[in-house]
Amino acid sequence: MRDPISNLITTLKNGSAAKLDTVSVPLSNFTASVVDALARRGFVKPGVRKGKTIKKTLEIGLIYVNGKARITDVKRLSKPSKRLYRGYSDIHRVMQGYGSMFISTPKGIISDDEVRKQKVGGEILFTIW
Repeated sequence: MRDPISNLITTLKNGSAAKLDTVSVPLSNFTASVVDALARRGFVKPGVRKGKTIKKTLEIGLIYVNGKARITDVKRLSKPSKRLYRGYSDIHRVMQGYGSMFISTPKGIISDDEVRKQKVGGEILFTIW
């Protein structure tokens, strides 16, 4: 696996489309921090670490509101072949506030609202709505 973020967001999008209760992705500190940021914004339930051997996974609970998935679509912006960096003043709202953008900053993985409050920029990972 070369791009864990693309794997994570594709798994979340496909799991929501299939109306699954939980999805599982390979565990790493980076994916765990992304899932924590998604959970803070209410897109998923907090991740549960599974496995004690070499194959550790992160089990993520998906959220549905009135039978409709909370995650409708996800778009990867910064890719391994082309990194995308922005300052906090260049980061705008997603889908008029219905979605979120997640940014890797020196303060960790945070959403677009937190970026503007903390006035810190970084690498734009993906948008989700």
